[in-house]
Amino acid sequence: MHSGRITTLTGILLPLVLASTASCQQKTNAPLPDIRQLMSEVQAHQKQLEQVRENYTYSSLQTTQDVDQNGTVTKTESEEGEDFFVNGHVIERRVKKNGRPLEVHDEQKETERVTKLVEKAQNTPPDQPLEGPMVSISHVLEIMDVRNPRRDQFHGRSTIVFDFIGRKDAKTHGIVEDASKKLQGTIWIDESDRQVAHMEVSFDDNFKVAGGLFASIQKGSHFRFDQSPVNDGLWLPTGAEATVQARILMVKKLRQHFVERDYDYKRFSVETQQAKDEKVTPHKP
Repeated sequence: MHSGRITTLTGILLPLVLASTASCQQKTNAPLPDIRQLMSEVQAHQKQLEQVRENYTYSSLQTTQDVDQNGTVTKTESEEGEDFFVNGHVIERRVKKNGRPLEVHDEQKETERVTKLVEKAQNTPPDQPLEGPMVSISHVLEIMDVRNPRRDQFHGRSTIVFDFIGRKDAKTHGIVEDASKKLQGTIWIDESDRQVAHMEVSFDDNFKVAGGLFASIQKGSHFRFDQSPVNDGLWLPTGAEATVQARILMVKKLRQHFVERDYDYKRFSVETQQAKDEKVTPHKP
């Protein structure tokens, strides 16, 4: 880069950095907000963004590794998808498996699946689950002990951070709330935008599904989730990671490491709009 251009950029960026630093210092001295009020604001901000998110699509790459008891990877599989929002619900359309486009037959089945899912999403309120059980973060916090609220910098932005752990004596309803009693973790809330920027969660005890007859998730299984402002202040997922150890049907042991990367955010294409209109055009590699 030419020296003149460096000088120009320095003259523009340095005042911004100093102003940002001063702003962060002011926030650091401000009192911490009430955590439950904070999470209420997070949900309110998320609802405000739901309509805007409907105009965006993004790509996702999911990699799953089977790991043996010695930590050696024995199998790796990947899936690539095109993700979009319908009525507040995320819908993923798989377009590649293990780096290769779907076969014609599999592509037709995926088109049928997505078309049905779009129709279901259009008739399912945003605050109700589209697939599987769902519970809000703020509701989970009702059965959690919240600890050690503090401020910290995350990706150069001021965040409110707090730890949480499930209360063993909490009254719960449903598998998600039951599992929440076994969780502990830390959550980072962007202070300016009131959005979840980062979350780390782990099981501090074994969790049995159907009394252990169906599955048992082992202590130490952990998860990570990230969001960032990607377009005009719009917050969208940017990645996730999980390491899960479980026993299935009391016989099969499962050890998997899962990584998801979300990228290439853009306003939806004609093809994605057709998907929302239940006229899904097959993906052309």
